[in-house]
Amino acid sequence: MKASLRPGVSRTQHLVVDVDRSIGFMGEDGRVYGTPYLVRDIEHTCRDLLLEHGDAGEDSVGTDIAIKHVAPTLLGMPVEITVTISAVEGRKVSFDVSAKDDVESICTGTHGRFVVDVGKTIERLKVKAAKRTVKAG
Repeated sequence: MKASLRPGVSRTQHLVVDVDRSIGFMGEDGRVYGTPYLVRDIEHTCRDLLLEHGDAGEDSVGTDIAIKHVAPTLLGMPVEITVTISAVEGRKVSFDVSAKDDVESICTGTHGRFVVDVGKTIERLKVKAAKRTVKAG
C-alpha cells in the first residue's frame, strides 16, 4: 500500500440505474435500484479507490458492510456514490459511504475491506481447495 492511502481520501462514482441494477418483482412500474446492486456498486467503488493506492500484486476483499438504503431510485435515474476512507489499520481499511440520486440521499453506511497480496491469497485458496478434496474423497 502506498503512503497516499490514508483517512480522508475519497472517490465518487457516477452511474445510471439500468434494468440489471433494478428489482423486477413489483412489475415494470415498480422497478427501482435493488439493495444488492447498490451494495455491489459500493464495494466496486471502494475497491477502485484502493487499487489507485495499492502496490503491484495487491487487491482487496470486502470484510463487512452496513448500510441503510433509505429511498428508492427509479429506473434511468443517475446515482452518485461517494466513499471516504475513515481509518487505515494495517491492511484493514474502513470507509464511510453515501449515495444519492438527483432528488435525494438514498444510502448511508460503512464498509470494510482488507488489502491482500493476490499471489499469497491464491496459494491459501489452493491449500483450502486441497483440504476440501481430501475430505470429499
